[in-house]
Amino acid sequence: MSKNIDGIEFRELEIADKEAINYYLHSQRHELSVYAFENIYIWKALYEVSWAIIEGALCVFFKDNIGSFLYLPPLNSDKEHKVVEKVFFVLQKLNSRSAVSRIENVEEKDISFYRELGYEVKYKSCDYLCQRQELAALAGNKFKSQRASCNHFIKHNRYEVGKYSPQDYQACLALYERWKDQRKAVSSEQLYQGMLEDNYLCLRVLLENCLRLDLESKIIKIGDLIKAFSFAFRLNQDTFCILYEVADLEYKGIAQFIFREFCRDLTGCQYINIMDDSGLENLKAVKLSYHPVKLIPAYIVTKQG
Repeated sequence: MSKNIDGIEFRELEIADKEAINYYLHSQRHELSVYAFENIYIWKALYEVSWAIIEGALCVFFKDNIGSFLYLPPLNSDKEHKVVEKVFFVLQKLNSRSAVSRIENVEEKDISFYRELGYEVKYKSCDYLCQRQELAALAGNKFKSQRASCNHFIKHNRYEVGKYSPQDYQACLALYERWKDQRKAVSSEQLYQGMLEDNYLCLRVLLENCLRLDLESKIIKIGDLIKAFSFAFRLNQDTFCILYEVADLEYKGIAQFIFREFCRDLTGCQYINIMDDSGLENLKAVKLSYHPVKLIPAYIVTKQG
């Protein structure tokens, strides 16, 4: 399905668009986890996602009941001010309130470009980048807690490690529901509880399209039941990104165990991107406990005033 706005063709994002979108995503190296088709596509659960080519640049638009915004900056090899001006012109047509119009997930290397054009740039969040070999080994005193958790799980459970298959769909959704209830019991923070609900909807999209997305997977079974699962995608030549990790918290150490085992399997890369913390202090503490070697910031661009 497509529509035309001011002479620009907007296409609803579909799986069949993966190759076309990846052409632009892979034209340059990116470190933020959002610069991947897999991470964009699953947001169809919550947004109307469409894309258009504006002045030769790929523009990915998200729309909800508040308004439309650009999920990524315009993607092409040459950054030109006329592309950005056209994007904000289109956003003004789409939005009744100018405050909604924005470009999200701008990389640090590009903020001077937008500031020189007179746009306002604000910090949004950061991804956590870790050394894969460190996560696979969990050696030394700094990983003592995670290593002990893994050892506890191994000692007290008989388990099987495998990969996701479509027949696991309902079991994974059921596990997420259980995990969601466990997490809600720990934290009553409204933002966190809302995020858990949103992630369930995105997970359904992921599982329904798993075989058509470029994903690596891992599941842990105890008996005949799936007690943990995880999904990852290759972000760039030397980085994998962990997109989902869900585990039954009644099994002490299972979350740390599946994370370590997945990192051991994701050979051929140097880094693991464990995404952002959604502004939540509890997630921030967990991610920092894995001693990231780099924090990768993302920014939001808006018009001045």
